[in-house]
Amino acid sequence: MKIIARIHTDFTDKFGIPRQSGLVPGLRGEIVFEPAFRNADALRGLEGFSHLWLIWEFSKALRQDWSPTVRPPRLGGNERVGVFATRSPFRPNPIGLSCVKIEEIVFHGPRGPVIRVSGADLLDDTPIYDIKPYLPYTDSVPEARDGFAGERMGHRLTVNCPEKMMAAIPPEHRETVMALLSQDPRPSYQHDPERVYGMAYAHLDIRFRVEDDCLTIIEIIRNPM
Repeated sequence: MKIIARIHTDFTDKFGIPRQSGLVPGLRGEIVFEPAFRNADALRGLEGFSHLWLIWEFSKALRQDWSPTVRPPRLGGNERVGVFATRSPFRPNPIGLSCVKIEEIVFHGPRGPVIRVSGADLLDDTPIYDIKPYLPYTDSVPEARDGFAGERMGHRLTVNCPEKMMAAIPPEHRETVMALLSQDPRPSYQHDPERVYGMAYAHLDIRFRVEDDCLTIIEIIRNPM
């Protein structure tokens, strides 16, 4: 298996990354190919597609062993189910699969061809093993069942962001930050209203508390670029 590319995103830490791709459309990423694969011919025809499948490595979740069962967040982190019934990063082979939208393809530039995408749920510098076009006529199955994963699919938190805090977020990131926080980035088994959580995104350290279904931002620190 060869790493063909790496994706660059605003996530420097796993905490806060959406649990699935596409949940926060405003998230942006750039796919930059490794030198051996910087050939524009390899992307010829890709501009005719709207979405991509990315096959990538859970590079921050590597383990020597594996467990046949895991505790998915959708079930509160307390109930175990089979690893192959989940998308947990802790798998026999640490392979991830994400569907992203193509925003732009730059065929020629100093870094070779670059694909700019949205909806990416990947950590910055994640290795990518393959890229395949999304085919709606075969990849979309509207009648498919989503098991336990769909039980809380529509759940969102109300985000309370005081005016002073909002001013600390660059305008181009405000909508995305609000969407990320509304997804409730906490582990599902943690419900202490006094606990302060921290999420790193786009050179911001965002600290917040959650009580019931309301998330309140209490501090934002802008880190140097």
